[in-house]
Amino acid sequence: MWDAQSKIIRTDSGNEDFRQLVKHLDRELAVFDGDDHAYYAQYNGLHSIKHALVYYVEDMAVGCGSFKKFDDESVEIKRMYVKELFRKQGIARKILQELENWAYENDYKYSVLETGKRQMEAIGLYMKSGYEVITNYGQYMEMENSVCMRKKLN
Repeated sequence: MWDAQSKIIRTDSGNEDFRQLVKHLDRELAVFDGDDHAYYAQYNGLHSIKHALVYYVEDMAVGCGSFKKFDDESVEIKRMYVKELFRKQGIARKILQELENWAYENDYKYSVLETGKRQMEAIGLYMKSGYEVITNYGQYMEMENSVCMRKKLN
C-alpha cells in the first residue's frame, strides 16, 4: 500500500528524523521493559551509531533502524522501530534487509541483535528473516527478559 511513495535513506544518528523516531521507540520500550527499562536504556545511546536508516512514506519518517560494529565479523542491529499506523506492511522487514545489505557491503559476515521476550512481533520478524536464538551475549547475559539472535549475512 505504501510502496509507491516510499523510500529508505542511509544516514547516521545525527539525522533529526531518526532521532525523533528513536524517541517514540524509547517510549514504547519503557512500557515493554517495565522495571528493566533503565538498565537497557544505558546501552541504547546514539553517539556511536554511524549507520542508520530512515524509512519514509510520502516524505513522512515512519520507521528506522541502525547497526554498529559488534566485533570484527559482526554488526549489532539497534533501534528498530516502525510507527504503529504503518506496522504489518513489511516496512520493518525492508529496513532490516537494508541494514543487512549495508553491513554486508561493509564486509561484515554476521548480524546479532537483542530484543525483549515480550516483543513477540519483533521475535517473529527476526525468525522469519533467518535469525536464530543464541546464548545471551555481553550486557544481556543476566537479563531474563532478553532474547539474543544471530544471522549469517549473504
